[in-house]
Amino acid sequence: MPLQKLNVEQHAAATTQRGHNLIIASAGTGKTSTIVARIAYLLESGVVPSRILLLTFTNKAAAEMIERVSLFFGKEITSLIESGTFHAVSYRLLRKLGYKIVLKQPKDLKVLLKTIVEHRRFDHIDSSVRPYGAAYLYDLFSLYQNSTITLSFTQWLEEGGSEHGVYFDMYEDIFEEFQALKKEFGYVDFNDLLILMREALYSNKALFFDEVLIDEYQDTNTLQGSLIDAFGASSLFCVGDFDQSIYAFNGANIDIIGSFAKRYSEANVFTLNKNYRSSQSILSLANRVIEKNPRLYQKQLEVTREGSFEPPKLLIYDELFSQYQAISSLIKHSIYPHHDIAVIFRNNSSADGIEATLREQGLTCKRKGGTSFFDTAEVKAMLDLVSVVVNPKDMMAFIHIFEYAKGIGSSLSRELFDGLFKIGEGNIYQGFFHPKEVDEVFKKRPKNHQLGLFDDIHDIGSVSRFRDFGFDETFLSNPVLKHPKLTTDGSKFLHQVYKFMKHSTRIKNPQTFINHVLSSEVFNAIAEVLATKRSIKKDGSVDDVAKQEARSRIFRKGHLLKELAQGYASNERFLNALTLGSNEMSEGEGVNLLSIHASKGLEFKEVYVIDLMDGRFPNRKLMQKGGSLEEERRLFYVATTRAKDMLYLSYAKYDKLKKITYTHSPFLVEAGMVH
Repeated sequence: MPLQKLNVEQHAAATTQRGHNLIIASAGTGKTSTIVARIAYLLESGVVPSRILLLTFTNKAAAEMIERVSLFFGKEITSLIESGTFHAVSYRLLRKLGYKIVLKQPKDLKVLLKTIVEHRRFDHIDSSVRPYGAAYLYDLFSLYQNSTITLSFTQWLEEGGSEHGVYFDMYEDIFEEFQALKKEFGYVDFNDLLILMREALYSNKALFFDEVLIDEYQDTNTLQGSLIDAFGASSLFCVGDFDQSIYAFNGANIDIIGSFAKRYSEANVFTLNKNYRSSQSILSLANRVIEKNPRLYQKQLEVTREGSFEPPKLLIYDELFSQYQAISSLIKHSIYPHHDIAVIFRNNSSADGIEATLREQGLTCKRKGGTSFFDTAEVKAMLDLVSVVVNPKDMMAFIHIFEYAKGIGSSLSRELFDGLFKIGEGNIYQGFFHPKEVDEVFKKRPKNHQLGLFDDIHDIGSVSRFRDFGFDETFLSNPVLKHPKLTTDGSKFLHQVYKFMKHSTRIKNPQTFINHVLSSEVFNAIAEVLATKRSIKKDGSVDDVAKQEARSRIFRKGHLLKELAQGYASNERFLNALTLGSNEMSEGEGVNLLSIHASKGLEFKEVYVIDLMDGRFPNRKLMQKGGSLEEERRLFYVATTRAKDMLYLSYAKYDKLKKITYTHSPFLVEAGMVH
């Protein structure tokens, strides 16, 4: 059983009585083993598996923990345990409760918000402060939702010292329209899932868990904390380490773990002190730095690994790029396999330099946080084509598809969708093939100068301009073709979408559907746009050989997507699975290039922490925007404790491109590497 392999500290935590339990699990102290043992202990104690909830920060982590418990109890029991990320669990439970929701990625909803912002005019306001763009406004609103449950958006902005007071009424109205539009189409983003789940828990007592286990508790934000409270479990098992709280930029609230013992008067606090990962010298270095931060809970790490290991090494270079070249050369001649080597960086610009020099050395690498398979334009386009058929109310998928049509921007594609939606009585498929007669296909906006709303008058265009293009009569009779801004190229693209949808609704098998997508005129038009864009030479001409290769790569991704579809019984399940899990899937092999945030929870035999110059690490710019030296110090602690056997710390004195002279990071002084 899992309990038999634990040390004394882990065993005490895993078998503690039910109640409010906090386990301080420092880097490499076996927190996963402790959580697995706790679940096993609960099952052995007679707790019904369906009354156990495990919340993690990746679905992969949850799956690995449940898999380990399954070795002892069998999958027929462990499959009943509710487990996954806050978002994945909320999505499943909401669907179980009968909620009709369509989960959308932030990048999709930013486009939707843009269609609202583009209809506003800010020029009637006399201000030296420029209004926020749609993408930044969305990110700001998301941070607001993660950071408070008591303030309105503009109250939160005002409390943060925002200079945008003249736009507050407009921002509030924009988000009121945005939220109403999302509700109309059933769209939710990741924050909405948690907010809906919290509301459902307070209004529905049918969902009840005997114990809620939370991994990476130090990274919970205020919204997630309020959801934990809403579950109302009498027993909490929270595992985390305040020294590894590094998500303040995303709303993580270190006070949640810091105030645990104060919020729960009968709380038990356990500390796991035995480190099984790093050598003595690596751990000592990390501890010397992190001890400069305030101690929320006392702990003293002990090293359990035996043997002889080299101490951490400091690498100093005269110039920035020569640092990257030298480190790439060291990696090339390393005794460790490349998959067990990581280069960890604070800033993305550092990764660009090291990636380039690794490739110069002929070394493959994978960069976590880069463009994943699911973020490539062609894969997103394929999934959007699936989505408009699976969910004919999916405005965002429709708008994304029309990004590839000449002469159609996001505003016009939104209006075309609205028109089809209206004449289709809430279904664009019906709008294409069984349109109803309505008085006004394209609605006009009311005037409100204070909120930036002005009439957008439409003059109805003539359909006769499209009669020579071979369109069938059913399509030509569609009222949306009368939109005055619809061009010849736009009408041809719209016709390709029409033909794609015409033959799509009867296809229920995901693999067959992806085949249909790949053979469609509309996807081939999209592939043509992408391949052309990717093969333009510096002089503006198109490299035909490169274009053909680009097309081949696009369709290879299509066939890979078809393989991924094999395990799903319906198109809807296939789409939902990819939306929830795509952020955790990636391609690539070789040396690991990782931001510190992406390195969290991982370990490698050899680690390089690069660009340790004051200003870059700690990142002084981010500190001025609300960060802190304590947070930067926690980032350094996380980076260095990824190393098992060998740790290199490096910095450069000069950047010849930017003509900047650097001095070493203060963390190197705190670590005792520089005097």
